[in-house]
Amino acid sequence: MNIRYIVYSVVCLLILSSCSGNQPTGKEVAPFSFIDQNEKPFGTDDLNGTVWIASFVFTNCETVCPPMMFEMASLQKEIEEKELKAEFVSFTVDPDFDTPEVLKEFIQQFTNNEANWHMLTGYSQEALEIFAREQFQTIVQKPENSNQVIHGTNFYLVDDQGYVLNEYNYIDESYVEEIIKEIKEVYK
Repeated sequence: MNIRYIVYSVVCLLILSSCSGNQPTGKEVAPFSFIDQNEKPFGTDDLNGTVWIASFVFTNCETVCPPMMFEMASLQKEIEEKELKAEFVSFTVDPDFDTPEVLKEFIQQFTNNEANWHMLTGYSQEALEIFAREQFQTIVQKPENSNQVIHGTNFYLVDDQGYVLNEYNYIDESYVEEIIKEIKEVYK
């Protein structure tokens, strides 16, 4: 192979890749609007231009949700201390039980700063199961004979254009550093 051809090809690829800018790597979250803990509509229109972190929880959870909420509150404080901007969006996986009033009481157990944390309800169980699967590739399933809901436990980082950048296991020691690093990259 001609060395000149190889060099020319590499230079062309570098030029093309530099023109592409910050391209999203994940799936775009479809537009939504639900009801938050303050009984106000909240959705993708409110999130445009802002990085956000999504989670799936419910108030009657007997296992993973309280630790998830505690971690989300810690992450909220850490991001605030770093003077970064991010919204927190928690979708209830038990919308028939988790009314705005129930969600309001629940979130207040973990944070006194609800300004950038929205706990959402106002959809059917079936709609939420489809939304979680199609938008975040995570499972939500409510067995008929239980008040507990099977659901994924990851946090999802969504960029300022509405694309899922990454998902994080909240029990990983390095997840906070990784999320903060990615948020900084988005806002560069």
